[in-house]
Amino acid sequence: MVERKEYLERLMQWKDEQVIKVVTGIRRCGKSTLLMQYQAWLRSSGISEEQIVSINFEELEYEELLDYRKLYAYLKERLNEGKTTYIFMDEIQKVPSFEKVVDSLYVKPDVDLYITGSNAYMFSGDLATLLTGRYVEIKMLPLSFREFLEITGMDQDRGLAEYLRDGGLPYIADMDRTPEKVDTYLEGIYNTVIIKDIEDRQARKESDPDKRKITDILLLKTIAKYLASVAGNPVSIRSITNYLTSSGRKISPNTVSDYLDALIESFIFYPAERFDIVGKQILKANRKMYIVDLGLRNHILPRSQYDLGFSLENIVYFELLRRGYRVTIGRVGSTEVDFVAEKSGVYTYFQVTADMTAKETFDRELKPLMTIRDNYEKIVLTGDRLTVGNYNGIKVKNLTDWLLGTE
Repeated sequence: MVERKEYLERLMQWKDEQVIKVVTGIRRCGKSTLLMQYQAWLRSSGISEEQIVSINFEELEYEELLDYRKLYAYLKERLNEGKTTYIFMDEIQKVPSFEKVVDSLYVKPDVDLYITGSNAYMFSGDLATLLTGRYVEIKMLPLSFREFLEITGMDQDRGLAEYLRDGGLPYIADMDRTPEKVDTYLEGIYNTVIIKDIEDRQARKESDPDKRKITDILLLKTIAKYLASVAGNPVSIRSITNYLTSSGRKISPNTVSDYLDALIESFIFYPAERFDIVGKQILKANRKMYIVDLGLRNHILPRSQYDLGFSLENIVYFELLRRGYRVTIGRVGSTEVDFVAEKSGVYTYFQVTADMTAKETFDRELKPLMTIRDNYEKIVLTGDRLTVGNYNGIKVKNLTDWLLGTE
């Protein structure tokens, strides 16, 4: 069992606080395992077995509890008078109207509530309004590169090559990997997310007449494949629509928008907005999309479309998210900065490149950072070690060292 120490510590920090702990993330990124590990820690801390109530809605024995009334009655019977009851509901989006259960439990004394979900749509609309100020979201991602090395025991060079190829889903790192087994496993994850999680999303949209149903799985996969192929490049509803039209598929921008939302809400793709560095404001046009796991991207796309530069950029984007940054794409004048990472009002600017040893590449990567006039930290992350140094205040760091926190 892969231990996700950082996420486990975050749950520990929130123990007994009067907020609902919500763990979100793509299917099989480790949410269920995290809850089991946290429950084991509770037991080791002196919490009795009867104080822990855990339900995984993907297990058949809990099928009857998909009725929110029966679920509430089941949980109410198991509350411990005078002691805290720790309630865990895994993949709660499968329960229609589950927010009524959550709300009723929240207002009861001595209840510490933890829920997980694989679709962000469950926290939109009424539930978002209901839980405003009453929950903390722990956004779970696949393994970081550092975690991948810890689990596999590989050296850095081989580990990075396999991490780039196979991705960081926990079971991938823990399995006896062969290309065939990895591809089969990723195919199962991808199809489950595309079909099963979208179905869960649909169940919650029945009462929303303004939203179109996601019924064309082929179209959804076509859009996903296109996004995977252009990931790290500016993309818009118009560009996706034009691509589909040129491929012989006539479709409206509104439909494309709904299908794109479904892919984002299932945590396959993460949008990065563009940010005007001088004006310090978000630009609405042409955001970028990053895919949550490179193994999935390599499964979706033909092998001939492999791009090392993009893959490294994708890794850095998600590592910045793991470290608690709000990440956007920077624009300064006519040039672009790969990432603007903001935390507590402090900005850090990042460029990412596979190699800086060629002079034209070196100059190209530094140029956008040199045009920024403020005094926030400016960093270039590169796969090579020859160019590491400080150039007029711009720090060039080795990418692997930065990922491992050893730079």
